[in-house]
Amino acid sequence: MAAKRKKRARMQKKAEAMPRTYAGRRRFVLVLFLAAAVALVARAVDRQIFEKDFLQSEGADRYLDEVVVAAHRGAITDRNGVVLAMSAPVDSIAANPRLLRPDDDGLPALARALGMGLDDLRHRLIRYGRRHFVYLKRRLPPARAQRVLEVARRQRIRGLQVLREYRRYYPDGEIFAHVVGFTDVDDHGQEGLELAFDRELAGAPGLKRVLRDGRRQVVADVESLRMPRPGRNLVLSLDQRLQYIAYRELKAAMKKHRAGAGSVVLLDVRTGEVLAMVNQPGYNPNGNRSSRGGRLLNRAVTQVFEPGSTMKPLVIAAAIDAGAVKPDQRVDTSPGFFRVGRYQVKDHHDLGVVDLRTIIQKSSNVGAARIALKLPRKVLHDYLWKLGFGQETGSGYPGEVRGRLRPAGRWAKIDQATLAYGYGLSATVLQLAQAYAVLAADGVRRPVTLLRRGAPPRGVRVFEAATARAMRRMMESVVSEGGTAPLAAVPGYRVAGKTGTVKKLGKKGYEDHAYLALFAGMAPASDPRLVMVVMIDDPRAGRYYGGEVAAPLFARIMDDALRLLNVPPDALRARQAVRLARLEQGR
Repeated sequence: MAAKRKKRARMQKKAEAMPRTYAGRRRFVLVLFLAAAVALVARAVDRQIFEKDFLQSEGADRYLDEVVVAAHRGAITDRNGVVLAMSAPVDSIAANPRLLRPDDDGLPALARALGMGLDDLRHRLIRYGRRHFVYLKRRLPPARAQRVLEVARRQRIRGLQVLREYRRYYPDGEIFAHVVGFTDVDDHGQEGLELAFDRELAGAPGLKRVLRDGRRQVVADVESLRMPRPGRNLVLSLDQRLQYIAYRELKAAMKKHRAGAGSVVLLDVRTGEVLAMVNQPGYNPNGNRSSRGGRLLNRAVTQVFEPGSTMKPLVIAAAIDAGAVKPDQRVDTSPGFFRVGRYQVKDHHDLGVVDLRTIIQKSSNVGAARIALKLPRKVLHDYLWKLGFGQETGSGYPGEVRGRLRPAGRWAKIDQATLAYGYGLSATVLQLAQAYAVLAADGVRRPVTLLRRGAPPRGVRVFEAATARAMRRMMESVVSEGGTAPLAAVPGYRVAGKTGTVKKLGKKGYEDHAYLALFAGMAPASDPRLVMVVMIDDPRAGRYYGGEVAAPLFARIMDDALRLLNVPPDALRARQAVRLARLEQGR
């Protein structure tokens, strides 16, 4: 009995204790929930208040993006507004390799739409598989890009996007290629004036904020952060009509004489503007831009050569201007050669005692050398320097070379003698044209330019006006019967000029059967408007003299140029002059 009573007492105490245990548990659970609620509220406050900016920026990084907006590259035009280089809108197709996988079922159809090989497309996606962006095809016409997107939608291809860019087009192709140059796939200038004025032409790209979806596709424009600034248009001094004439005639001459290369430069005497500058061999900036054979070189400003006998008028003009000789002075060239130290200067024929006009007309090396030796070395050097030899012309063309004019202190006597007929110094076609423009402009040297000028610049006087005019009269004899270049004559116009036939310098000295054929001249000689230099490199069709190869090319281009620019003739016969006057009165 006693044991039963004790058991009942224990059970009663246990029953009395159980509500207190449940109450403690309830309190524990309540405290636990309360703590959790406090933690959640604290976290919410931290997220909503203290970490708000950080979280918003993190979220924005996942759906907002900043995209560069390409600027429209400025156009390049000739002096009359004819477009030589322009940018047209195109579309580029890009992909996210993390979304567009190499094993996608729609890849063959996409490759066909892009014009790519399937293996090339897969290789590209594999190679850039860890990136979010890779170009698949650059600069497609917008209509073709839309067809690619339609294929992608039909095939349910993910991860493609279209980017608006610009592609450069050159309407005249090869004709202006060496001057204008070209741009790369990103529209950055690579050659020519596209490179020289890349910053001005390129402008400044813009920036906009866009909204992307989970596939990183742009779904909407949010705001413009910076408007793109279009590039500045560039107006060249070149005339498309004259450039085409020079290009057409040079190409025909190259074929006729089977020459290796050639250049033509046409200058406006009054302004120093380059009206035409062509070279061969050439290239098409819209297509193949291979540099094989020096096709990309603008030889008129980057290739130097010894100017040969085209230097004779310049050296004799320096001697006249310095008072070392007089315009009517006679020089003894007998017996057709003379020695300078251990070297010999010689002519093709013994001309005897001749005047300066005959020295120019017959291209006497002996006569020119004897005159050059009458000048102090420093005086001759200074004249050549002021004519522009040994320094850049200032045209602004990238890669322009200075040529070579050694200091006078390093000249030997034979060096001074050979300078008179163009050996011992080197120049470009543009430098030679600038020097001849000094004679055409009555002794004033003006800086040359490839950009159109509003007004003639102030020049620097090199020769007295009387010296330049006297030299022009002498140079007219070169183009007359008995001169070295009657084939340079232009009907109706007086032409003054000088031929040059130069042996090319090779690795082992001067080559016996490789020549440069040159002609430098101006018209109309009474009041020159245009100066032109023609250089034909290594003619291989039998003829190689400047008067036979370069002079006819000069005549054809100059004839068309003078008439196109409406330059009045200065060599009309009396009957022609009367008829012209009547026509003028009848207008």
